[in-house]
Amino acid sequence: MFYTYILQSNKNDEWYIGYTANLKKRFLEHNRGLNLSTKRYAPWEIIYYEASLSEIDAKRRENYLKTTQGGRMLKIRLKDYINMSRKI
Repeated sequence: MFYTYILQSNKNDEWYIGYTANLKKRFLEHNRGLNLSTKRYAPWEIIYYEASLSEIDAKRRENYLKTTQGGRMLKIRLKDYINMSRKI
């Protein structure tokens, strides 16, 4: 399985979108500061993920979610989560 995932920084609520074959391992790498692009915004939490049977499909989904249209779709899909996190 391959996973497309979204992390949210506990520091500034920024999102990071990526894909991996091992979600648990990759999540630990992000929180241990082993990824240069996410190191300064750790700690992270997983707020969304999707599973694919194909690495190509997971990468394609990652690229789509990084587009404006994909961002709009995510905001609709995660609407309740976004509203809930604003209230806290």
